[in-house]
Amino acid sequence: MDQDRPLWLRIVEQFRQKIRSGELPPGARLPSRPEIMRDFGVSDAVAKQVARVLISEGLAVAKPGSGTYVRERPQLRRLIRAWYRATRAGSPFAAEMESQGRRAAWDYDSRTEQASEHIRERLRLDEPAGDEIDVLRTEYVFYADGEPVMLSTSYEPLDLTRGTAVVMPEEGPHAGRGVAERMLAIGHPIVDWIETVGARLGSAEECARLHQPPGSVLLTIERIYESQTRVVETADLVVPADLFLLVYSGRMGAEG
Repeated sequence: MDQDRPLWLRIVEQFRQKIRSGELPPGARLPSRPEIMRDFGVSDAVAKQVARVLISEGLAVAKPGSGTYVRERPQLRRLIRAWYRATRAGSPFAAEMESQGRRAAWDYDSRTEQASEHIRERLRLDEPAGDEIDVLRTEYVFYADGEPVMLSTSYEPLDLTRGTAVVMPEEGPHAGRGVAERMLAIGHPIVDWIETVGARLGSAEECARLHQPPGSVLLTIERIYESQTRVVETADLVVPADLFLLVYSGRMGAEG
């Protein structure tokens, strides 16, 4: 029975229903803790728990010094994942955002390191010789109209790119180009790729970097790019589940 549920949970459910029905529309201010205490006859601890749960569920957002408000629900956007689009010049992400009338930008941090066992397996690298540095790792935060929308960590084997003009993804003559365009420039056109999609709760760091409420659901993409002879890149991408619909497409061709 409903009366058997904790009081704070029953209060949360009332607010959930009002938010879902539109009685409390996006941007509406929720009652303050003193107001919840007065209206429901509960303690400050219970009122605090109600606000905490609504925020953790992504239904509300706290604005310091102002109050707690019903969270604006972002419009879901299509994020195209298609191999033949990757052959276009320039950044595939920037092209996708431009097609949506949005301004793309990104921050990055590149550094060399020894690949972990998991990344080594994905890149099909041999066992390292001692402390051998064998991958370039680049961490990205991608923005649309100034708001962070995607995190990405990319790994490229240094025995393939070392000494070439594409060794640094965001520097040199091919800076800011997609992986496919950069690998084509050194004679390794991508001919195959696989993306494994999952979903999980975001870590505190991921949610903070993406400006998402703690515990938000994130879509994960594990990507592997291959040329005719080897794996040329692998990456882990993370996007908020309530921002994008992943759309996959590719051309079919007859073999033989």
